[in-house]
Amino acid sequence: MTDRTIDVSSQRLISLDALRGFTIAAMVIVNDPGSWSDVYAPLDHSLWNGITPTDLVFPFFLFIVGVSIVLAYNKRLEAHVPKKDIYRKIVFRTLKIFVVGLLLGLWPHFHFADIRIPGVLQRIAIVFLVCSLLFLNSNWKTQIKVAAILLIGYWLLLALVPVPIDEVIRKVLETGVIERKEEMMVPIEGLRQISDGFIAANYQPGVNITAWFDRLVIPGRFYEVTWDPEGLLSTLPAIVTGISGLLVGRIILDVKDNYQKLAWLFFIGFCMYLVGEFWGLFFPLNKNLWSSSYVMWTSGMATMGLSASILVVDILGYKKWTKLGRVYGANAISSYVLADLLVIVFASRFIGGESLKGLFMDFTTSIGIVPKLASFMYAVVYMLIIYIPAYILYKKRIFIKL
Repeated sequence: MTDRTIDVSSQRLISLDALRGFTIAAMVIVNDPGSWSDVYAPLDHSLWNGITPTDLVFPFFLFIVGVSIVLAYNKRLEAHVPKKDIYRKIVFRTLKIFVVGLLLGLWPHFHFADIRIPGVLQRIAIVFLVCSLLFLNSNWKTQIKVAAILLIGYWLLLALVPVPIDEVIRKVLETGVIERKEEMMVPIEGLRQISDGFIAANYQPGVNITAWFDRLVIPGRFYEVTWDPEGLLSTLPAIVTGISGLLVGRIILDVKDNYQKLAWLFFIGFCMYLVGEFWGLFFPLNKNLWSSSYVMWTSGMATMGLSASILVVDILGYKKWTKLGRVYGANAISSYVLADLLVIVFASRFIGGESLKGLFMDFTTSIGIVPKLASFMYAVVYMLIIYIPAYILYKKRIFIKL
């Protein structure tokens, strides 16, 4: 066990590395069940309003991106690295992550006519770029102001601005339903037309101002057919998730007493959680919209989670159980990309017309394991398979910086 008086701001945070890695491992598990028809409710996203444990994974990662920016670039500034060199690396890394995200969306057939511009990696790239520039060119007070303007402005935009009627909205007005992925038809209730050209502001799927704007400016296909959960406007509040990480990273660096640091982190995290809970009464917790209440709620949870991790791992020294997280965290985005690439291998039918995934599900259910448990077991096994190359890279100290 380590010395409890150690200043965790002066060393690499193993807790942050582990939390990043466990977040990526969780991403792999929730993205790759044995069967999408058999998924435990906590391991699936909320269909619209509300939140599940799975809805915490992506905002946790963006929060960690913000914290990591502070810890990494503060060292570069202290070493007097010229800002132009830092900017060049930031822009290059942003482009790499964004382009890899586009290529993953095209894999394995590369039908460019069917390209999806928004995506998880694309959002990570944008949040990384904006938060990096904010950290290098502003103080924490300015960052709070930017966060407040984005969250309140986004709320008012969705709550007050009428939505122009396009073909998608016109069809919803006629049928009362909207199409989602896998040909799912979702009823839209309470939609109000206020003129020939506009409907009232609303938070409904596919007919709100963010969905309309994305259809107007983003070419290609959308994840949900008529809207995309990683669309352009909803990336604005996602940037605030990254900013919350910037602010927490600043506290980690500036507050030297460990237990005072933890007290501040937990207090601020709990306050953000309460604000999100209260705001949710007016602007529902919603991952698809990345609602302002969702930002505060998840950022609060992430802050409290990181403070607990710092206490257990960095201060009290319980590190052995973090190995899986540290391995995944060392090549976090690379592991995520590898998991996406290999999905086609395990889902392709080539063994007697059956896939490896199908064989696993058939075998486990044939011996009496219920389908949902079998589906979860497959996801865990797949995550451990991706862990193998990640572990090899970790042991050889090869860190692929996407």
